[in-house]
Amino acid sequence: MHLRQNKKRQNDVSLQDSVGIDKEGNEVTLEEKLADEGKSVEEITTLKLRIEKLYKVMKERLTEREFEIVTLRYGLNGKKEKTQREIAKAMGISRSYVSRIETKALSKLKDL
Repeated sequence: MHLRQNKKRQNDVSLQDSVGIDKEGNEVTLEEKLADEGKSVEEITTLKLRIEKLYKVMKERLTEREFEIVTLRYGLNGKKEKTQREIAKAMGISRSYVSRIETKALSKLKDL
Protein backbone atom coordinates (compact mmCIF):
# COMPACT_ATOMS: atom_id res chain seq x y z
CA MET A 1 0.00 0.00 0.00
CA HIS A 2 2.78 2.40 0.95
CA LEU A 3 4.67 1.70 -2.32
CA ARG A 4 1.58 2.34 -4.42
CA GLN A 5 1.00 5.65 -2.66
CA ASN A 6 4.61 6.76 -3.24
CA LYS A 7 4.40 5.73 -6.91
CA LYS A 8 1.40 8.01 -7.41
CA ARG A 9 3.33 10.94 -5.98
CA GLN A 10 6.59 10.36 -7.84
CA ASN A 11 5.51 12.67 -10.69
CA ASP A 12 4.28 15.42 -8.36
CA VAL A 13 6.13 18.73 -8.52
CA SER A 14 6.53 21.14 -5.63
CA LEU A 15 6.91 24.90 -5.95
CA GLN A 16 10.01 24.59 -3.78
CA ASP A 17 11.69 22.11 -6.17
CA SER A 18 14.97 23.29 -7.63
CA VAL A 19 14.88 24.06 -11.37
CA GLY A 20 18.45 25.24 -11.78
CA ILE A 21 21.12 27.65 -10.64
CA ASP A 22 21.32 31.39 -11.35
CA LYS A 23 24.42 33.37 -12.43
CA GLU A 24 25.60 33.81 -8.85
CA GLY A 25 25.37 30.08 -8.13
CA ASN A 26 22.19 30.30 -6.05
CA GLU A 27 19.55 27.62 -6.38
CA VAL A 28 16.42 28.75 -8.24
CA THR A 29 13.05 27.25 -7.29
CA LEU A 30 10.02 26.74 -9.50
CA GLU A 31 8.13 29.29 -7.39
CA GLU A 32 10.77 31.98 -8.08
CA LYS A 33 10.79 31.17 -11.79
CA LEU A 34 7.01 31.47 -12.05
CA ALA A 35 7.03 34.75 -10.13
CA ASP A 36 9.54 36.18 -12.64
CA GLU A 37 7.15 35.68 -15.55
CA GLY A 38 5.68 39.04 -14.63
CA LYS A 39 2.50 39.54 -16.64
CA SER A 40 -0.86 38.24 -15.50
CA VAL A 41 -3.32 36.48 -17.79
CA GLU A 42 -5.43 39.65 -17.81
CA GLU A 43 -2.48 41.79 -18.97
CA ILE A 44 -1.58 39.30 -21.71
CA THR A 45 -5.19 39.12 -22.93
CA THR A 46 -5.54 42.91 -22.97
CA LEU A 47 -2.29 43.23 -24.89
CA LYS A 48 -3.42 40.67 -27.49
CA LEU A 49 -6.72 42.48 -27.98
CA ARG A 50 -4.93 45.82 -28.44
CA ILE A 51 -2.57 44.26 -31.00
CA GLU A 52 -5.52 42.81 -32.95
CA LYS A 53 -7.21 46.23 -32.91
CA LEU A 54 -4.00 47.90 -34.12
CA TYR A 55 -3.68 45.49 -37.07
CA LYS A 56 -7.33 46.02 -37.97
CA VAL A 57 -6.93 49.81 -37.99
CA MET A 58 -3.67 49.54 -39.96
CA LYS A 59 -5.38 47.39 -42.59
CA GLU A 60 -8.26 49.89 -42.84
CA ARG A 61 -6.13 53.04 -43.09
CA LEU A 62 -3.05 51.91 -45.01
CA THR A 63 -2.55 50.67 -48.54
CA GLU A 64 -1.14 47.17 -48.95
CA ARG A 65 2.33 48.54 -49.72
CA GLU A 66 2.26 50.90 -46.69
CA PHE A 67 1.10 48.06 -44.44
CA GLU A 68 3.85 45.78 -45.71
CA ILE A 69 6.57 48.40 -45.26
CA VAL A 70 5.49 49.33 -41.72
CA THR A 71 5.19 45.64 -40.81
CA LEU A 72 8.66 44.85 -42.10
CA ARG A 73 10.26 48.04 -40.78
CA TYR A 74 9.11 47.55 -37.19
CA GLY A 75 9.08 43.76 -37.05
CA LEU A 76 5.32 43.41 -36.62
CA ASN A 77 3.22 40.29 -37.23
CA GLY A 78 6.06 38.02 -36.10
CA LYS A 79 8.42 39.29 -38.77
CA LYS A 80 12.02 40.35 -38.22
CA GLU A 81 12.69 44.09 -38.06
CA LYS A 82 14.39 45.32 -41.24
CA THR A 83 16.19 48.45 -42.36
CA GLN A 84 14.87 50.70 -45.10
CA ARG A 85 17.71 49.52 -47.31
CA GLU A 86 16.78 45.84 -46.82
CA ILE A 87 13.12 46.57 -47.58
CA ALA A 88 14.03 48.59 -50.67
CA LYS A 89 16.18 45.77 -52.02
CA ALA A 90 13.47 43.15 -51.40
CA MET A 91 10.75 45.29 -53.02
CA GLY A 92 12.90 46.56 -55.89
CA ILE A 93 12.46 50.24 -55.03
CA SER A 94 14.78 52.95 -53.72
CA ARG A 95 15.53 53.44 -50.03
CA SER A 96 14.28 57.03 -50.21
CA TYR A 97 10.95 55.80 -51.63
CA VAL A 98 10.65 53.35 -48.72
CA SER A 99 11.30 56.29 -46.38
CA ARG A 100 8.57 58.38 -48.01
CA ILE A 101 6.04 55.54 -47.88
CA GLU A 102 6.91 54.85 -44.24
CA THR A 103 6.56 58.53 -43.30
CA LYS A 104 3.21 58.80 -45.07
CA ALA A 105 1.93 55.59 -43.41
CA LEU A 106 3.01 56.71 -39.94
CA SER A 107 1.30 60.08 -40.41
CA LYS A 108 -1.94 58.23 -41.23
CA LEU A 109 -1.60 56.25 -38.00
CA LYS A 110 -0.56 59.20 -35.84
CA ASP A 111 -4.13 60.11 -34.89
CA LEU A 112 -4.87 56.71 -33.30
